[in-house]
Amino acid sequence: MGRSKVSEASVPKQPTRKVQNLASYVYGVVPADLKSPPETEGLGDPAGKVRLVRHGEIAALVSDINADEPLGRPGDFLAHERLLDATAAKVPVLPFRFGGVVANADAVVAELLEPHHDEFIAALRELEGKAEFIIRGRYVERAVLAEILAENAEAESLRQAIRGRPEELTRDERIRLGEIISAGIEAKRDFDTQQLLDRLSGHYEMAVVREPTHEHDAVHVAMLARTSEQGRLEDTLTMFGERWEGRVDLRLLGPLAPYDFVVTDQQEV
Repeated sequence: MGRSKVSEASVPKQPTRKVQNLASYVYGVVPADLKSPPETEGLGDPAGKVRLVRHGEIAALVSDINADEPLGRPGDFLAHERLLDATAAKVPVLPFRFGGVVANADAVVAELLEPHHDEFIAALRELEGKAEFIIRGRYVERAVLAEILAENAEAESLRQAIRGRPEELTRDERIRLGEIISAGIEAKRDFDTQQLLDRLSGHYEMAVVREPTHEHDAVHVAMLARTSEQGRLEDTLTMFGERWEGRVDLRLLGPLAPYDFVVTDQQEV
């Protein structure tokens, strides 16, 4: 009995898979004895799987990405930060800026790890047992305005002058009052930030005062502290926050990767 012939048209065609131009996205550098990266999804495919590329005593956190697709899609920057912050909770990490891409794993070794091995390992040893913590505080608007009006006779006089009067007739007074309030908040921010730094002295090794991101920011400070000090830092900040209750809302973020305390030329790969 002869074999029947099957026409080509009856055989379903397999979809053609687009070949990706893969490159290595680099998040940062860690000690080589880290057994595995945190189980946090990174950038790229498949499913943003992060791996370690080792050389000597250091290793790079990398994932494969399609080099033909632009970075900066929704969630990319957060994925970069989440991976580094999760790593910082386990081991010291030298974070790279968002967007670091090299050709492949061999290039990660040849261009980053090998030529800067000693520099990176020295920096990692300095960060051993430490991480970044962010303290943010925002003034309660009603409370800080009441302080400024009570402390500044001109401000109170201007407030009385514009009360109940049309905006177009009190434009100059409103502008002047806004200037006084803005200057008052800036002065309070400087004073309160220094008070906080003094109170937390001994709980951190370095501190960087960040620029305010909101007009009512009271405190925005990055601290490099030992992770073993986290509990004491939280307790002290809680007690300090009780003094500011109803005036400043405080919160502590961390442990985080030490973005404010690690600056190397190799961050821009």
